[in-house]
Amino acid sequence: MREHEVFIQRCLDLAVLGMGTVSPNPMVGALLVHQGKIVAENYHRQYGGPHAEALVVQQVLAQHGEVRASEIFMDSTLYVSLEPCSHQGKTPPCADLIVRHRIPRVVVAMNDPSKKVNGQGIAKLRGANIDVVTGVLESEAQWVNRRFITQIQQHRPYIILKWAQTADGFMAPLEQRQRWITGPEARQLVHRWRSEEDAVLVGCGTALADNPRLDVREWEGRNPKRILIDRDLVVPTTASLFNDAAETIVFNADKSDVAGNIRHVALENFDLYLPEQISYQLYLMDVQSLIVEGGMATLDRFIRAGLWDEARIFTSRAEWKEGRAAPRIDGPGSALLAASRVGPDELNLFKNVKQ
Repeated sequence: MREHEVFIQRCLDLAVLGMGTVSPNPMVGALLVHQGKIVAENYHRQYGGPHAEALVVQQVLAQHGEVRASEIFMDSTLYVSLEPCSHQGKTPPCADLIVRHRIPRVVVAMNDPSKKVNGQGIAKLRGANIDVVTGVLESEAQWVNRRFITQIQQHRPYIILKWAQTADGFMAPLEQRQRWITGPEARQLVHRWRSEEDAVLVGCGTALADNPRLDVREWEGRNPKRILIDRDLVVPTTASLFNDAAETIVFNADKSDVAGNIRHVALENFDLYLPEQISYQLYLMDVQSLIVEGGMATLDRFIRAGLWDEARIFTSRAEWKEGRAAPRIDGPGSALLAASRVGPDELNLFKNVKQ
């Protein structure tokens, strides 16, 4: 079992390389072990592209040719971080591929919770007399694919709250203007986070005060969808949020249309269950993960609704003495996952244990 764990951990390390490029698919890593050695490894790289298992098979065929590859397959173990798919989607079923190449043993970290798979891939393998081991590093695999699992099981995106606060607990000045709290290292890390998630959300107060672009200009990667809560459409069309760097979705009370990369979505009973309405609408749009960047009123809406999975909170050394107070999540519903320093700032990561 220890050997299985070593190889599955490698699959998980490979899987996360697909972060930011495979959504709404899960992140998956796979490798083939022959006579105790890894002969091929790969990961799902792009939504709509080949799955990890298929890339591993292709790699062995390309390196060894069909005859030698066939001999290797029949004396190998395939390790994969998620149950092989059993249905025809954008790509053929991976379970069929494994059966066709007569790989005798498969070790799987976790079952795929989606309705189209959910044990059927494993059943297909076992039906072909393939020895299947499941549940190796299962909790670690579930953490890697927590976004995918949340989308499938809760019909909403995985929601990450993010804010910066001063040492004395303020997140914005009293007057409506921008004032930096964290250092450049923290700001670069936020841009990396944006590149890893599907969408980032702010309210109209933040849009008016900070004129954010919500892009990844300080990191290499794709820009997320930009989500704006603007009940009465007070944010001008000249705002940076409306440039052509990415799609922008505006949740409001009256207007529904699409013009270029700007989509307006009118919500009925706008002020009633707003976080829940937004979360479900984003689920329908295949948005798998969302960073809520504020401001205070927006963050507090999601906190009071209990609609968050992680909170990532920067605390600087600065003290302002006055300002707009930062939200609070310290209570029985949250657990500290990790604490670290990012440049001069402290970063605390929390998990919502009630989810």
